[in-house]
Amino acid sequence: MPITETLIDVTPGQQVSGLLQQGSADRGLLVLGHGAGAGMHHPFMQDVAELLAQRDIATLRYQFPYMQRARKSPDSRKTLLASVRAAIDHAHELRPGLPLFAGGKSMGGRMTSLAMAEQPDERLGGLVFIGFPLHNAGARSNERADHLFNVPMSLLFLQGTRDKLSDLTYLQPVCKRLGQQATLHLVEGGDHSFGMLKRAGRTQADALAEIADEISTWMLRLSN
Repeated sequence: MPITETLIDVTPGQQVSGLLQQGSADRGLLVLGHGAGAGMHHPFMQDVAELLAQRDIATLRYQFPYMQRARKSPDSRKTLLASVRAAIDHAHELRPGLPLFAGGKSMGGRMTSLAMAEQPDERLGGLVFIGFPLHNAGARSNERADHLFNVPMSLLFLQGTRDKLSDLTYLQPVCKRLGQQATLHLVEGGDHSFGMLKRAGRTQADALAEIADEISTWMLRLSN
């Protein structure tokens, strides 16, 4: 599937790289932020983008500034949220006719929801969370959920049942409180990156194909 390199202006004098990946007959565009520890070139991000392109969902992957500079520590919250908004603006400019959605893997999804809680973007049809990090490993709480109730759009949560950053004891009640606004899809046996135990009889590739199906179906339903 065709991939186009692009540059995104985050702030005056500060740019980050982006990758627009398109399918043969795109019916939606998903702005896709990466997780805290790996950038847009990570195989996980590449695989998700390729699987979505096969399902006629284009993606714009982008780097956060700290990853662009090859640093380990994430940027300030202000810079991360500015990056999310800049990527959404850029995606709209690249493919203005496509239904637009945003989200990402772990931190990328959470930063997108924080940005939309602070300043909603009416161009977006909804947010996609690929492993929402509800709490730190072992913390077992809903400490990062409060802002979700200020996001005025549909939310898709894709979660592995073994995700140590999102205990279902806490995530499921959050989704229930969000009501029809939230869709929770559980990948049985998946961890935070949808890795599988050998005894599961499934692979990470199987899990990623499953979540790509869910994302494309959900986006197309909301776009019609």
